Amino acid sequence: METVVLVNDRDEAIGTMEKMEAHQKGVLHRAFSVLLYQNGKILLQQRSLNKYHSSGLWTNTCCSHPRPDETLENAGNRRLKEEMGIDCAVTPHFHFIYKAQLDGGLVEHELDYVLFGSYDGAIYPNPEEVMDYKWINWNELVEDITEHPERYTAWLQILVEDYKQNIEEILFS
Repeated sequence: METVVLVNDRDEAIGTMEKMEAHQKGVLHRAFSVLLYQNGKILLQQRSLNKYHSSGLWTNTCCSHPRPDETLENAGNRRLKEEMGIDCAVTPHFHFIYKAQLDGGLVEHELDYVLFGSYDGAIYPNPEEVMDYKWINWNELVEDITEHPERYTAWLQILVEDYKQNIEEILFS
């Protein structure tokens, strides 16, 4: 049974809950989204059709929830290995809170840390997690999300639309 860390809007831990229950109830919990980049491009994954929500949609390099007593960096690196077969250091740069209705009556209500890492190596996606992947130019991603939001996860849309400047400062600094 996978648990998530429940938090308040100041990211103070207030308990834990089974992951599916948290998504059914829409309870605020800690999460992270990893963005690997190189030369102005972002590595995206297309979520496997086996995923319990947002299956088949394009999203950031990987995402998940840190375990209780697990650092964000360790959690991000763990999921990069599990989902993409990548060993890469990641660093948190900012966070945001969002609430989104998902398919199957589920609700994502997350305090989502955005972790970045520079990567230029082999990719070995786990087919249980990832259907496809691609490197995409940042400006092309911004344009495609604007024109075709239905192709992308709710949280990636929010990241690109609301935190564009934050991301560009990291990608192009």
